[in-house]
Amino acid sequence: MPRARTAFHELSVGQVADRSGVAISALHFYERKGLIRSTRTASNQRRYARDTLRRVAFIRASQRVGISLTAIREALDQLPSERTPTHDDWTRLSAAWRTELDARIAHLQALRDDLTECIGCGCLSLRSCHLTNPRDVLGREGPGARRLPQTD
Repeated sequence: MPRARTAFHELSVGQVADRSGVAISALHFYERKGLIRSTRTASNQRRYARDTLRRVAFIRASQRVGISLTAIREALDQLPSERTPTHDDWTRLSAAWRTELDARIAHLQALRDDLTECIGCGCLSLRSCHLTNPRDVLGREGPGARRLPQTD
């Protein structure tokens, strides 16, 4: 059962926004997406636990490296709600994304290398271009334009 918090341990939405550098509208969005939680006062004002600041920092860092909000929510759902997440918690969660991030990095490096090669040759040939027609897959479909709409 969640322990009762006193006002000392809770932050208003404005305080969380000021301390995290995240807009109030973004905090509301994160809450709607289930990434953070708030309680309500008797006058229906949102109040956030202090660990929300760490959660928001984790959300922002995760977004910065391209992790989807769905994956972030799934990760945050694994964290305990009764205490502030620890360094070990964050290490475990970020390690789970390492393979995905490594694959993205490899893909982006390959795109970068193909782009450099393509710009270097200057042809932008649809027959041999590594970016628009890798391994001439369009050529195997037969003669004629393959990327233009077919007319009768």
